[in-house]
Amino acid sequence: MSTSTDKKLVIRCLQKILPTESVLHKEEDLRPYECDGLSAYQQVPMVVVLPETIKQIEDILSFCTNQTIPVVARGAGTGLSGGALPLENGILMSLARLSRIQNIDIDNRTARVQPGVRNLAISEAASSYGLYYAPDPSSQIACSIGGNVAENAGGVHCLKYGLTVHNILKLEVITMQGEHLTIGSDALDSPGYDLLALMTGSEGLLGVITEITVKLLPKPEAANVILAAFDDVATAGQAVSNIIADGILPAGLELMDNAALRAADDFVNAGYPRDAAAILLCEIDGTSAEVADRLEHAQNVLRTSGATEIRVAHDEQQRAKFWAGRKAAFPAVGRLSPDYYCMDGTIPRYQIANVLTRISELSNEYRLPIVNVFHAGDGNLHPLILYDANIDGELERTEELGGKILEICVEAGGTITGEHGVGMEKINQMCVQFNSMELQQFHAIKHAFDPDELLNPGKAIPTLHRCAEFGAMHVHHGQLPHPELERF
Repeated sequence: MSTSTDKKLVIRCLQKILPTESVLHKEEDLRPYECDGLSAYQQVPMVVVLPETIKQIEDILSFCTNQTIPVVARGAGTGLSGGALPLENGILMSLARLSRIQNIDIDNRTARVQPGVRNLAISEAASSYGLYYAPDPSSQIACSIGGNVAENAGGVHCLKYGLTVHNILKLEVITMQGEHLTIGSDALDSPGYDLLALMTGSEGLLGVITEITVKLLPKPEAANVILAAFDDVATAGQAVSNIIADGILPAGLELMDNAALRAADDFVNAGYPRDAAAILLCEIDGTSAEVADRLEHAQNVLRTSGATEIRVAHDEQQRAKFWAGRKAAFPAVGRLSPDYYCMDGTIPRYQIANVLTRISELSNEYRLPIVNVFHAGDGNLHPLILYDANIDGELERTEELGGKILEICVEAGGTITGEHGVGMEKINQMCVQFNSMELQQFHAIKHAFDPDELLNPGKAIPTLHRCAEFGAMHVHHGQLPHPELERF
């Protein structure tokens, strides 16, 4: 659908499915949808649609299937891997208007919600019952639960309470062909293959999620946070391993280097020790007795691990300030440079000190500053590479540096993503992470759900040709390992 006539026909057909104002096609209306939180990649879509009902989603997908028009589903647009990047010849389907909390089941501690519900809104709605939804990405005030499922989002408390996949029970999904699937169940287990885990983190490649049943947890009786300062980033990284090895399971364990903590302190006045090379935020929750005991235990471990200063929040207000700095770290770092590039790799905890040292070496080699702020407890790194897109070639150099960091994560026994997904950003590094046989299986799964490859095409799973061109796949006698997959 590349000509203006084709586009006009598409618009007319979509306006028969949706109210006229729910079909966006003018340049000024399309621009806000040209990228997600990773603004390095931008593309204006052909049309944006804003459905409000399941029937409208069905009809849109049916129309697009019949006309072979690709569809990209989008949540709140807070993603950081280019996963919601639109297609020039495709339709971007925003699910923002499906924003109702359908039901809160107090007895079973669950909530049924539509995909456009904000992450934080779930906890706000459950708060009066003494319940909350555990995964808490830094963008939780804005990000949608549908997007969280698509990317398997985490957050500062995922060390103890898990990622999105550990906190959902059931999904309602519509395939590109209009088939309704119920994946998972209201019980803690369901027979057959674990398609719930398959769908969670599938980045919109397999189906459109229309409803999510999430688990709710009782609010902890007590919680407090330790701030530990270190005079060396690698020492702080080693302290993370020491805490876990000593049998302590914090609710959250976050690391910020000096540049990050200074930026956050300037932004929200968090009260951080500004001369520290790095700080750890270690939160303990549970019963009052458990918290008191584990706080003392954690402080002892941090002291023996080289902490130069230890503070325990003296009240809830100070605890909230400590966390406010961490939650605001990404926007705060945005004040340090015209642009920054946020990476998302995960490594074994015992490799943190080693990998942070190697990242520092790469920063010097590429002459690009890197700010570190991340979920240290589960080894989920978020190096922020500072650059200026107005300088010729600097974005390309930044992308190359980001790729090198992800490859270091793989070498260290980790993975190229922890919660942001692959999207467009890390698609080349998928060629490093997986071999051709593994990629073949990924394509087979995609084909089983979406045989015409119309849902978010070109994302997350690289073609074998792309991997061969990237130089990360062995080519036999001038041919790809699996010539039958050349169309991928």
